[in-house]
Amino acid sequence: MSRANLNLLATSRCSQKETHHAGADLQTLLLSKWGKSYDIQFRRTQGKIFVQVMWRYLEQASFPMTPQEYQEHLEAVATYLQGWGAFEQVVNYIQSTKENPRLGKTVSIPLELGGRASEWMVEEF
Repeated sequence: MSRANLNLLATSRCSQKETHHAGADLQTLLLSKWGKSYDIQFRRTQGKIFVQVMWRYLEQASFPMTPQEYQEHLEAVATYLQGWGAFEQVVNYIQSTKENPRLGKTVSIPLELGGRASEWMVEEF
């Protein structure tokens, strides 16, 4: 399944009201927890999907995205999470963790997608 098809599926499973500004909500959460707008990526390994809060962040001079690209990226991440029913799971994990992203160390959040997880095991993210 292509990324476009995956995005369409994720988007169709959540309402416009739920996804509106969810990326901004993620950024606000990251800023309130760690004081930085960290990058968030998906990683698939050993048949599981993880959300990884990376050590690089928007406020760094060397960050590879513009502020607009970062917002668009977070909106896409939020759309996937909401489509999978995992948005609150990620929010709760970030709020409760004592881990901190730092150079060479991500905060890895395993997603519990339930019995339908195999639907989301695609070749590429």
